Amino acid sequence: LPCYKLGIRFGRPDMVKRFLASRRTGFYFRVLQEGEVEAGDILELVSRDDNNITVADITQLYVREEDNPELLHRAAQLEALPKSWRDYFQQ
Repeated sequence: LPCYKLGIRFGRPDMVKRFLASRRTGFYFRVLQEGEVEAGDILELVSRDDNNITVADITQLYVREEDNPELLHRAAQLEALPKSWRDYFQQ
């Protein structure tokens, strides 16, 4: 999820709210070895969680836009999420 720094970067205090309303999501890559990445380099998916939950799903659940108990249950089991997020979805 975006943090307050997004609002600072764009000079708009409502930027986080606007970003969430757009339903656009993003992700981070885990860096295993420091180095240079250039256009055209290949990025390899090495694993995927069996819960089949997308970043967009997590975002919608987090901002309570979707009432989906089954998806909430799967998100609460997602080990890739911090414990605080899993606890939030469990509640």
